[in-house]
Amino acid sequence: MHIDKDLVAASATPLVLGILADGESYGYAILKRVNELSGGRMQWTDGMLYPLLHRLERLGHVTSSWQAADSGRRRKHYAITDSGLVALAERRTQWAVVAEALGQVWRSVEQPPTAAKGWA
Repeated sequence: MHIDKDLVAASATPLVLGILADGESYGYAILKRVNELSGGRMQWTDGMLYPLLHRLERLGHVTSSWQAADSGRRRKHYAITDSGLVALAERRTQWAVVAEALGQVWRSVEQPPTAAKGWA
């Protein structure tokens, strides 16, 4: 399934902040978690994730630190800050409003367009 890039971009910040709210993580693990959460339907790349992490760091929503993995390789770990938790709560409220509005629209439509075209 292709997910429109505008939708991916809009959901990226709350997804990353939500993942980091569960505990600090590093880039590859974040990519893997997004893949898991979406059932494999969202396949983010490094080129999409790292600019977002750097922007969140500039905004003060995440901090980063270098840590050694068990293999001895250094990885940059990211952790959510108090500011990031506030931003996550705001995004969650915004998404709830959008989801409710979309839910109302979808419930008012007799037959979803994908089912009418035989895509379901």
